[in-house]
Amino acid sequence: MCVGDGEGQALALRPPGRFLSIFLLLSLLSVVCAEGSDWPNFLGPSQNGKSPEEIDIAPWPGAGPRVVWQTDIGTSYGAPTVANGKLFIFARHRDMARLSCLDSKTGTERWRFEYPTDYEDMYGYNNGPRCCPVVDEERVYIFGAEGLLHCVNAFDGALLWKVDTTARFHVVQNFFGVASAPVVEGELLIVQIGGSPPGSPKNIWGANGKPKPNGSGIVAFDKHTGEVVYQIADELASYASPIIATIKGRRWGLAFLRGGLLGFEPATGTMDFHYPWRHPKIESVNASSPVIAEDLVFISESYGIGSSVIQVRPGGYRVVWKDNPRRREKAMELHWNTAIHHEGYLYACSGQRSNGAELRCVEFKTGKVMWRQRVDERASLLWVNDYFIYLGEFGRLMLLKCTPEKLEIVSQTVPMDENGKALIQYPAWAAPVLADGLLYVRGKDRLVCFALASQ
Repeated sequence: MCVGDGEGQALALRPPGRFLSIFLLLSLLSVVCAEGSDWPNFLGPSQNGKSPEEIDIAPWPGAGPRVVWQTDIGTSYGAPTVANGKLFIFARHRDMARLSCLDSKTGTERWRFEYPTDYEDMYGYNNGPRCCPVVDEERVYIFGAEGLLHCVNAFDGALLWKVDTTARFHVVQNFFGVASAPVVEGELLIVQIGGSPPGSPKNIWGANGKPKPNGSGIVAFDKHTGEVVYQIADELASYASPIIATIKGRRWGLAFLRGGLLGFEPATGTMDFHYPWRHPKIESVNASSPVIAEDLVFISESYGIGSSVIQVRPGGYRVVWKDNPRRREKAMELHWNTAIHHEGYLYACSGQRSNGAELRCVEFKTGKVMWRQRVDERASLLWVNDYFIYLGEFGRLMLLKCTPEKLEIVSQTVPMDENGKALIQYPAWAAPVLADGLLYVRGKDRLVCFALASQ
């Protein structure tokens, strides 16, 4: 049964009314069953690409980990998220942006929410969403490539509120649209917006790469109503997502915006510092989220200036190390993937292009490259139980053991279907997701669920 939102612009497929109480009861039971094994945010429960699960993992057979289920999906670059036995995937289906809720263990659709969109990518990339859904208890937040921010009910997909951020904050269209996933902090939904004054050029080319800001680099919305609580920073949005962390007993918001790293207090919006970090060329991109270890924060880009680590403190920062922009060799050059910190070292795929891309291990506090391995594809990593799961953009999966001394490939495969065609098609740019022992990977138009735990 399809039910409108009252404005004729969004539809939600809901369970029939007489089964609603049973549906809610089963959903509540799934909260208990799945507690502690969810992946509700971009980069996981702690926003660091690491899973807390202790899974018994064995080397994969030649065909790779066992496929549990697979399904065709629309176009998107966003990863799924998983919470309370439900998987949420946000994708474009013709002229509709659709949030689908699936049973995480079977792939069976429970409900869908969709709205019309006419977004067109300026560079001809796919026109689907870039952000993953964000789950917070009974709410799911989606942020479309065109700037529409929606909050829906996680149980049935009913619309709770929406904001057209492009219209409200006069956002000048960036090269690849909106691609920074929001984050929930307490009663707030914290979002990169990056608006401009009314009358600004329509897109970033029209503004010669430098649209004027209007103090909305970061906007905090009331997560229940969508009302603006505060807005800060004369900055434009990037494609990296804000990270919230506790550092020396204080909560911090760290957002790698278009022009650099912003440090702020997430509850109040009080700004502590802005650390400039961006190559001056118009097409340069900040898309890799900050990585935090103790009071140190790592940022990286792949357009010419590389990486840096700063030590943060209330009201300021100290530069620990930074790549020299005049030198060709950089410690890390991260494009759209985010590094994983483990026991004092960073692990990630460095390189702007596929050709020459390398897996690297870098010492967090010094920037020293411990080792490098050429892979000739950009890739994302996920850490679980002392293993790294590697997802290459052309559909290759690897099971790795990484230490500061060496890289060990335990298993590698390109999963195939019954016709010998790769299951995971280029571009596999969404980071892999792990929940309750199941590994979820998306490629161009397919979502595949693998059993990661040994049988």
